[in-house]
Amino acid sequence: MMNPHLNQPIVRKGQLISGQTPVIIGLHGRTQSPETIVEIFDRLAWPDAALIAPAAAGNSWYPARFMEPLEQNEPWLSHALERVHGLVRGLLEGGLPSDHIFLMGFSQGACLAAEYAMRHTMRYGGLLIFTGGVIGPPGTAWNSEGAFAGTPALLTTGDKDPWVPAGRVHETGELFRQKGAVVTVQEYAGREHLVSDAEIALARGLFVDGGVYAS
Repeated sequence: MMNPHLNQPIVRKGQLISGQTPVIIGLHGRTQSPETIVEIFDRLAWPDAALIAPAAAGNSWYPARFMEPLEQNEPWLSHALERVHGLVRGLLEGGLPSDHIFLMGFSQGACLAAEYAMRHTMRYGGLLIFTGGVIGPPGTAWNSEGAFAGTPALLTTGDKDPWVPAGRVHETGELFRQKGAVVTVQEYAGREHLVSDAEIALARGLFVDGGVYAS
C-alpha cells in the first residue's frame, strides 16, 4: 500500500533562513486541515519562527482512536510517522540543527507528534502537545532508547476531554521526563476540546517570550 499522506499538500508560513530559523512541524487533528494549525501558529505570534503544516489524507492521520490496539491503526499510523520523519529528515539534511526543530499538534495531531518524538528521541527545540499523548493501549512499552537532552515539552489537556484521557497526557509527560525532557503538563478544568487562550499564553511564556528556548 502506497503512503497516502505523501502526496498531500503542505502549508508553509514564515521565512526559513538556513540553519537559523526555529521551524515548527504542525500536525492537525482528525477531520481538520493544516489551516487549523496555521490558526494556532498565528495565535502564538512567534515572529522568528516558520511553520510547516502537512495535510493528512482524508483529513485523518489514522482511522481508530489513539488508545486502541496498534494494529487497528496500521498501516496508516506508520504512513503518518513516515510523513513526519521525511519532514524532519529534510530539515536536518538541509543544515537545520535539531534544537531548532519543533513538533506541535492538536488532538490526533498531538498524539502523532508525541508518538513520533518517542520513536525518534533527540534534542528538539521543543514539543507542543496540545491535548495528546503517546499512541497505544494501556500497558504499551514505548521506546526507551535515546534522550531528549533537555528538550522543553509542553503538554496540555482538559480534565474531561472526550477524546484524550487526561491520564494519558500525564503518563506521556512522565515518559518524556524520564527521557530527559524539561516537561510542563497543564490540565484545565472544564475546558472544551480546543486550544484555549490560556494554553497559547502558556506556550508563549515557554517558547516565545524569552522562555526556555531563545531563537
